[in-house]
Amino acid sequence: MPKRAPIPNPKNYISMSKNQNKREIKYNEAIAEAHVQSLEKDPSVFIMGPGVADITGIFGTTKLAAERFGPTRVFDTPTSENTLTGIGVGAAALGMRPVLVHARNDFVLLTLDQIVNQAAKWSYMSGGAYKVPFLIRAIVGRGWGQGAQHSQSLQSILMHFPGLQVIMPVTPYDVKGMILAAMESDKPTICLEHRWLYDKSGLVPEEYYTVPIGRGRIARKGTDVTIVGISQAVLDAEAAAIELEKEGISVEVIDLRSLRPLDTDIIINSVKKTKRLVVCDTSWKRAGASAEILATVAELAHGTLIVPPVRLANADTPTPFTSALEALFYPNMNTIINTVHDIMHSTSVSPSPHGISDADAKPFSGPF
Repeated sequence: MPKRAPIPNPKNYISMSKNQNKREIKYNEAIAEAHVQSLEKDPSVFIMGPGVADITGIFGTTKLAAERFGPTRVFDTPTSENTLTGIGVGAAALGMRPVLVHARNDFVLLTLDQIVNQAAKWSYMSGGAYKVPFLIRAIVGRGWGQGAQHSQSLQSILMHFPGLQVIMPVTPYDVKGMILAAMESDKPTICLEHRWLYDKSGLVPEEYYTVPIGRGRIARKGTDVTIVGISQAVLDAEAAAIELEKEGISVEVIDLRSLRPLDTDIIINSVKKTKRLVVCDTSWKRAGASAEILATVAELAHGTLIVPPVRLANADTPTPFTSALEALFYPNMNTIINTVHDIMHSTSVSPSPHGISDADAKPFSGPF
């Protein structure tokens, strides 16, 4: 068994300013690059999961690593999710740094015992003697008829448990840096990736860098209303903010990036400034991440809001599979615009037709 490489000094890997590197790559390419760099740096890293070494490499995210490092470190597995998670937990506790990839985050439900009762608790129960540096990537599906069992966004379940880190990066820059940060962490980390993000491009340094887990970012500054977004909903919120600015409404958009740990300071500071709050989630409202955010604001900024906060989340039904029903099921840019008009007590206008919509979804090309 290869020895675990020492954790480098984080000061040597300060995140670069976007102005220092003009290279644009896609979200899935940023993930692929993070995997290659972590495999190069640390011989204890390996990647496993159904499809990680096939011709598509999980939407291209593991293809480069499989080609470069071969089947001893990047290998396909049966669809035995609970067993694979147990293998990952044991390997991590004994000095390895495994990565497990699920083509859909729905399949994580099959592994909850290993994640919740083993990975999340071993360090605590052993007094720190056994660490579990284990990255689990899982994809949130949407579009092309994925339906009720392959389209769910399950972050609220996972963020409930102490001992886990749960991240949902939105930009190519952040997904590379946060995956590399997870690979340096001694904690088990769940990275949930929305499928619609894979084709989005952004500035990403070629060099190794990390983005801290547990800190959000201000995606767009504003003064009139705060929109806290999760995953794909951040892009919907940014598109809405551009349209609302034309009407003189200034929207501050917060990209949480991390749900556990949760950056409460960035939320509270923004709400104290704008005094209005909208939370946009990619899952359901009841007992969801949006509920936790509203509870945090109620506890830490009581009396700050001048209008009741609003949560925008999926309709309270299982996920439909037809495009017509999906259009009704998911909030979008127009939903956000109309909601902001309501809480600003402004006159509703017909929003611009462009923005993040179901039209951005690409036809299914398989196998995932």
